[in-house]
Amino acid sequence: MTTKIAVLGAGSWGSVLANLLTENGQTVALWSHKASQVEEMNQHHTNQAYMPGFEYQHNLMVTDDMAEAIKDASVVLFVVPTKAIREVSAQAAKLLIANHQKVTIVHAIKGLEQETYKRVSEMLTEEIPSANRDAVVVLSGPSHAEDVAKKDITLITAASLNEDAARKVQKLFMNSYFRVYTNTDVIGAEFGAALKNIIAIGAGALHGLGYGDNAKAALMTRGLAEISRLGQSFGANPLTFIGLSGVGDLIVTATSSNSRNWRAGNELGQGKSLQEVIDTMGMVIEGVATTKAAHELAIKRHVDMPITDAIYDVLYNGAEVRSVITGLMQREGRAEIG
Repeated sequence: MTTKIAVLGAGSWGSVLANLLTENGQTVALWSHKASQVEEMNQHHTNQAYMPGFEYQHNLMVTDDMAEAIKDASVVLFVVPTKAIREVSAQAAKLLIANHQKVTIVHAIKGLEQETYKRVSEMLTEEIPSANRDAVVVLSGPSHAEDVAKKDITLITAASLNEDAARKVQKLFMNSYFRVYTNTDVIGAEFGAALKNIIAIGAGALHGLGYGDNAKAALMTRGLAEISRLGQSFGANPLTFIGLSGVGDLIVTATSSNSRNWRAGNELGQGKSLQEVIDTMGMVIEGVATTKAAHELAIKRHVDMPITDAIYDVLYNGAEVRSVITGLMQREGRAEIG
């Protein structure tokens, strides 16, 4: 049976997921707050600002009216920047309440809220009443929009405390090139998704400075240890961090020029200031805000995160990249495990 799905957010990832769902035979309404983007996608089936050269399914409906998108939907997928999730979910909640509508909430967002350090699923459950949602599902894993658009083989995880909802989402998204596994560890999936962006900035900086594969492998390995330590302090399953939403997402984000976090780090390594990088990127660099949140959260929870701390010093204290690398290498020797 065809399911109506409202996709909120028409950036690169949101629009490509909406296209995939349409291709899978679902009825999809993609919402954007930009009228010019809506007109372009409906008339020309392109989204040049985010996915230049890609043509979307002609029966994908795009609208700037959230009420139209959400009406009669049984699934609402949020794919907006982390900083916008409160505003967008509150707006969606008003519509769901007015419609007496209960939906499965899905999100494919990778970040933490500033000041509160809350995960996206926590924000969604705070903004959307329980009477209007049957479950929250986290969609996460190694998945650049550019590769999914080309139908490259992609594997991700649908994580939810409600296993039936996770399986429902799995069925909606699965096809010949897009495979979905289920998981019940929402905490681990969300921490892995958010924190890998920090390590991707570091990996990009190493590349910009001219360091080789040894250095990048070391950063990713020890970075994963930090991600796991912080996640486990909240009760995450350590096995999640060696899965798709952990090491899988870290690998793809920290090694590819498709990653805006990697590109930001690369430019920092080449000597650009953070403001210069932000001004030229044109899209939200989630890892910048996440670095601040993770750094502060680690201090509060007494979790050792030296790589995150070093990247924080570069982004927020103006530290020179080479000097923080030297500082990391000169730390007192310790055991790898334990």
